[in-house]
Amino acid sequence: MKSPPIVSPQEWEAARLELLVKEKTHTRARDALASERRRMPWMAVERDYTFEGPSGTVSLLDMFEGRRQLIVYRAFFEPGVHGWPDHACRGCSLGADQVGHLAHLNARDTTLAYVSRAPQPDITRLKARMGWSMPWYTLTDSFDADFGVDEWHGHNVFFRDGERVVRTYFINNRGDEAMGTLWTYLDLTALGRQEAWEDSPEGYPQTPTYKWWNWHDSYAPDSAPDPRWVAVSEVGEAAFRTASAGA
Repeated sequence: MKSPPIVSPQEWEAARLELLVKEKTHTRARDALASERRRMPWMAVERDYTFEGPSGTVSLLDMFEGRRQLIVYRAFFEPGVHGWPDHACRGCSLGADQVGHLAHLNARDTTLAYVSRAPQPDITRLKARMGWSMPWYTLTDSFDADFGVDEWHGHNVFFRDGERVVRTYFINNRGDEAMGTLWTYLDLTALGRQEAWEDSPEGYPQTPTYKWWNWHDSYAPDSAPDPRWVAVSEVGEAAFRTASAGA
């Protein structure tokens, strides 16, 4: 292993700041890409797909759990997949291990669900063994083939307008490897992070940055932001902006 040179703190900081310029450019490019994604056309979902859940048969509309957005990940857990019946695919399992607490995603009107071909008893057993809590349904029809995930994993993103469901985005292959955090999930969706700084189409829901954040056990539907947290976050944001301006 040929390691980089060892330098002084001053030289190290200079190198960090030089790279930071490129990292900031990358961040802004990622934000611009997400903004463009929010302006993609939508595709109507014309077929009534059905899945098996812990309590019986559900529709794609049911999987939204009343929210406006749905992200569906196709995980490979079924006969013929390496690891069956004790484990799901190693790659899909690694991805499942990265999924953060879903309360934050739900607070942005978005649901994450996994789907596989395995029967529900096997899915329930697997989730208990691996410590996973995301909703996980059994595929029963051609949903996987129709949405490009019959032979390879991927995330499909949907939006619900009343009873109508549309497909808004799809990502797979290396695009999947970053998934798991609140922000990467929201950046895939039609509504985005729904914060005021974002470049979104006119009329899209947006709230002040940071103000909606909460402990994962303390979100309450339609509740106003905690005024104490608003004050704290405003002070923190001001300090951050001042420090960034100085840098």
